[in-house]
Amino acid sequence: MRFTGVLPEVPAVGDSSGADLATVTGYLNAEQGNPEGVSGTDTYWAGKGLGRAARIAEIADQLGQTSVRDAAVTAMKNRLTNWLTASSGETGQLFYYDRNWGTLIGYPASYGSDEDLNDHHFHYGYFIAAAATVAKFDPGWADDSRYGGMIDLLIRDANNYDRADSRFPYLRDFDIYAGHDWASGLAPFFAGNNQESSSEGMNFANALIQWGQATGDTAVRDAGVYLWTTQSAAISEYWFDVYDQNFPAAFGHKTVGMVWGDGGSYSTWFSAAPEMIQGINMLPITGGHLYLGDFPEYVKANYAELVTNKGGPPTVWQDIIWEFLALGDGEQALRNFRANSGFTSEEGESKAHTFHWIRNLAALGTVDTTVTANHPLAKVFVKNGVRTYVASNITARPLTVTFSNGVTLAVPAGKTATSGAYTWSGGNATGGGTVPTGTPTTSTPSPTPTTASPTPTSASPSPTGTGSALKPVRYLRSGGGLDGNAGTAGTVNVAAANGNHDGTPTNPQVFTATGLTGTYTGGATAFDLAVDAGTAIGNGVQIRVSYDLTGNGSVERVETYRYFATDPIPGAERYRQTQGLLSATGTLGNLSGGTVRVEVWNAIGGAPTILGVGNSSTVTLPYGS
Repeated sequence: MRFTGVLPEVPAVGDSSGADLATVTGYLNAEQGNPEGVSGTDTYWAGKGLGRAARIAEIADQLGQTSVRDAAVTAMKNRLTNWLTASSGETGQLFYYDRNWGTLIGYPASYGSDEDLNDHHFHYGYFIAAAATVAKFDPGWADDSRYGGMIDLLIRDANNYDRADSRFPYLRDFDIYAGHDWASGLAPFFAGNNQESSSEGMNFANALIQWGQATGDTAVRDAGVYLWTTQSAAISEYWFDVYDQNFPAAFGHKTVGMVWGDGGSYSTWFSAAPEMIQGINMLPITGGHLYLGDFPEYVKANYAELVTNKGGPPTVWQDIIWEFLALGDGEQALRNFRANSGFTSEEGESKAHTFHWIRNLAALGTVDTTVTANHPLAKVFVKNGVRTYVASNITARPLTVTFSNGVTLAVPAGKTATSGAYTWSGGNATGGGTVPTGTPTTSTPSPTPTTASPTPTSASPSPTGTGSALKPVRYLRSGGGLDGNAGTAGTVNVAAANGNHDGTPTNPQVFTATGLTGTYTGGATAFDLAVDAGTAIGNGVQIRVSYDLTGNGSVERVETYRYFATDPIPGAERYRQTQGLLSATGTLGNLSGGTVRVEVWNAIGGAPTILGVGNSSTVTLPYGS
């Protein structure tokens, strides 16, 4: 199965000018005072409010409505900070770890999330997704030493991606055999376990991708990619039967509301209305739910059944149903909205998001799954045979995304951009983590550290900006990060030289850190790399360290060290700065939002070299905070 990409939000190619911009701006302004809408006090309904505010923040950011965006981000940050902080004597709006059950329970609980351990992925997915949006604008808030550690606990509780973490079961509610989540914690039914809202399960998977991308945690990101890719295929088969091969002929439906261990049913736990039976597997509509449009003809068939069963167009949850329809027929969905914009929004929805989603899909057309990208936040749409390429860059440095058909898209820092049928860019989310593009893996994710996640030390979510303390010791991380925190020990392969590349990086492994601010101490770069060429004779591995002091793309200092000749005995050796400088250009100075880039390659030899990453190779920068 191939991962086909997600987005923080669909791009504003259709509502960024003219009358439609005025319409969506009016809807956004109406939300500034209460972006969470009808929020609640328990984990599910508080989550729904967070999800609503996240959509408003993403759209307002695209359209330059910074006051609305900031109001939504502040609302989410305040709500999350309250939930993720437990004060002495506090009994509500908090999470409690129960060692007997190995679970994290939010109180007030709802729908059996405490006594039966139901629905944790449904509830917590909203929290994690909102935290990912906050992290794009205030990365300090999302740091592990503040609230990032608590978000990681929410992730591990519902779907622990770390086999070695004994605090929570591995992938708790995800059934690897069935390929999807189960919602009932205890499964006390003769029919086995069950799940109705497959789309809220996908909200959790997408939240992991967005959070991992925003914070630079590739293990979480890739866990989300695995869950999202696998479950989207299962939904197509078991909830939707898009190929018309699984449902019994006598069943008479194009979809089920619930999948059980022994079958499926056209029903929900809470309503017999066709809009809710079918809509519960559509909401919440986000940029992570574009899988719903993988089969546009099925979308129209699903909608047609709803109209048949209802005996007419939907009269509740019109926004959810029309947003789903837009993935198969955007122009019809837009006509529906324009003809009846006075409907009552579903509790997790807003008129701003509904209009934005439908208007832009009417312009973009349908999802094109035949073209993928080397960046997780990218998607392709097609209308009348013409493609629009979309990618979102939530970091503070430019990004070039390459699509599988060879098309490239340059995305400025903090922007979502498009090319093809539409050329557009917007947004200013330059606080995202430093995450390499790379094609995310869909294999089972590797374990990550098992030490307890730090808990917040302050209930105040004040931004840290670039003033947070720089960590001079940086760890080479799998996927290309150069992080201040160690990861689980692992390795990457450095390609064989097959020639002499002394002093010239050739097919290097690259590790990068951005947004660094620190005072130059007057010292020198140090490094300690674990390298092993196995039994190969004549290999030599080499390192170059480059400093862009202000992060503007101009490199002020480049240091290339003499290569290290590895021995032909299996086992890691230590390559250190004591090999000496081969060359150095420029001078060091203070870092102000700067970038440090490390390149490791084989200068000589006909065999690859294994380079330790995670916690086994470090570069120490001559900087203090």
